[in-house]
Amino acid sequence: MVQSTWIEWKTFPRAITIGKMSTPSGSSPSVGPSTALIAALRRLLKPLVRLLVNSGITYPYLTNLLKSLFVEVAERDFRLSGRNPSDSRINLLTGVHRKDVKRLRAEQHAADDIPANISLGAQLVARWTGIAQYLDDEGQPKPLPRLASDGGPMSFEWLVASVNTDIRSRVVLDEWLRLNVAHIDELDRVCLNVNAFVPEKGYDEKAYYFGRNVHDHIAAGAHNLDGARPPFLERSVYYDRLSADSIQELEVLSRKLGMEALQTINRRALELQAADRQREQKRQRMNFGVYFYSEPEEQDPHENK
Repeated sequence: MVQSTWIEWKTFPRAITIGKMSTPSGSSPSVGPSTALIAALRRLLKPLVRLLVNSGITYPYLTNLLKSLFVEVAERDFRLSGRNPSDSRINLLTGVHRKDVKRLRAEQHAADDIPANISLGAQLVARWTGIAQYLDDEGQPKPLPRLASDGGPMSFEWLVASVNTDIRSRVVLDEWLRLNVAHIDELDRVCLNVNAFVPEKGYDEKAYYFGRNVHDHIAAGAHNLDGARPPFLERSVYYDRLSADSIQELEVLSRKLGMEALQTINRRALELQAADRQREQKRQRMNFGVYFYSEPEEQDPHENK
């Protein structure tokens, strides 16, 4: 059967659950999770398990990591009247043994800080693709002379200095050339590869964006599945029984429209960020993304040929 899906959680009926997990101010769950949720977890975890096995991360290692995360989440998100939960309460919520709870709560974990090279690179790409003076008539990032002596404010050296004066532009350029974020054209200008930034090379950089983007996608879906209001935007278009040629055409179209949407959001976010520096309000972060995925279908033995 051909299926197409355009879902917005605002209108999609909430799945029936048995023993819904408690909110941060609620009590512990008394009944197991829904079979629909278990089926969804099995589906979303399969590519992650495939990545873990391919990366040499074993089940015992993942088990210890999950223990730590269960304790961390229970301690942070399931407080009663703003008070830190006791070891016994965390044991009740998570099933982690009290001795492990006490040990894990005492451990210090590395902060989820953005690596310096990624933070700087993201800011540079955002400015290069979001500020009008750096864009051509079609809204694409212009090639920039490498040195300020050649291009002044329209040079790569000037762009780097506008974000960070402590790092030489040559250091940034060498790293970007290694990661294929940029290339040098025949006129010795720095050209941004339009699909940046995630770099094609650089495992640590790709791993960072993988963690951040998939985290935010799952967090949005979990927020909506739990019935929280207002719901986050989380939509997709799904079709099956397509030929390889059709998939290729749709992938090209998705990349084109997706990049246009990302660049539009980026330009407006830069403007708002500059204006918000003057406003006394609590700061928030946002993430907007697109993705495309395809794979061969399993042959249905009952399908009519």
